[in-house]
Amino acid sequence: MTMKIISNTQDLAAFCDAAKNKDFLCVDTEFMRESTFYSILCLIQVSTDDDEAIIDPLADGIDLSPLYDLLMDESITTVMHAARQDLEIFYHKIGAVPTQVFDTQIAAMALGFGDSISYQALVKGRLNNELDKGARFTDWSKRPLSDKQLKYAMGDVTHLRDFYPGMVKELKERGRLDWVIEEMQSQMQEKLYADDPDSAWERLKIRRPKREYLAVLKAAAAWRERKAINRNIPRRRVLKDDALYDIAQQKPKTLKALAALRGVPNGFERSDTAKKLVENINYALANVETYGPPIPKVQHMPPNIGPKTEMLRTLLRLRTEYEDIAPRLVASAKDIEMIAAFGEKAEVPALSGWRREVFGNDALKMLRGEIALKLEGRKVVAFDAD
Repeated sequence: MTMKIISNTQDLAAFCDAAKNKDFLCVDTEFMRESTFYSILCLIQVSTDDDEAIIDPLADGIDLSPLYDLLMDESITTVMHAARQDLEIFYHKIGAVPTQVFDTQIAAMALGFGDSISYQALVKGRLNNELDKGARFTDWSKRPLSDKQLKYAMGDVTHLRDFYPGMVKELKERGRLDWVIEEMQSQMQEKLYADDPDSAWERLKIRRPKREYLAVLKAAAAWRERKAINRNIPRRRVLKDDALYDIAQQKPKTLKALAALRGVPNGFERSDTAKKLVENINYALANVETYGPPIPKVQHMPPNIGPKTEMLRTLLRLRTEYEDIAPRLVASAKDIEMIAAFGEKAEVPALSGWRREVFGNDALKMLRGEIALKLEGRKVVAFDAD
């Protein structure tokens, strides 16, 4: 079959018109981001149950609106693998998160394929097919693309099309499709992809949870975010994270004080942008109570929860092995620690919904002494303590 390359709006509209009548659309992208703030969308691969194409978003004059409309169509499921980065790209192109997304990486976790399985491993596991990943790390912005590149790119959606229906069927049979749908909701929140400079500090590690520190960190991070967005360059090209931490700790009120910081490049203080940064720092310090973020609440863990935590980890492993599901989909390390510390009062996902049925209820029973662990041969097993 001749590979279909779409490089004009008319052909794209024709493909999308046909795809509107389908139940699902498999989508993948190739992009570049090494030297920019926003990803450069270089290629879009799409497939339905009986058609596939490669869309060239860099083609002169092409309007991608027909595809964007299709991604926002609630009657069609958009199928992706490890969808987070693709969703971010489309959010910035469309201004909204695509609807009805099915992430096969999450689905694989619900079917016992382990945590964050790669596409290559999933193709091998579901289709017993080996992928050639030789073209993976190439410059997708250069034209023309080689046949090897195009073949590699097309495989990212044709194999997805081949195993997606089987995954849905198995999830339904095992009563787990709702698990995947519920888990996807956390990826569909616009706040994950929106560029709000005043929220940029939340991506950073809080090293000193004090109000003045947080106010300056917020101001410096917001300044960096705006500079990176306006110049479309990576954040690290403006200032590295370590420099922001240094600024928040030292709170430089003058250009001279800013220049003395170890993480600030030589001569930076002579730039107009440095003057604006110092202005923002002084504003933050003068308005700590209104500008500074609230100090994060620190939950002090009770002493000696280590043994409880280890027992709960073992129980989680046993339960997820029995249910054939990836442990991380059921409970995170933080969930385990919180349950060990606070029991029923722990406000964690593992104690709600289907996760509670799979693990949470038994975890609480173990803490109450109603479930115990024992060694049978070389295996650890759980049993009813009564």
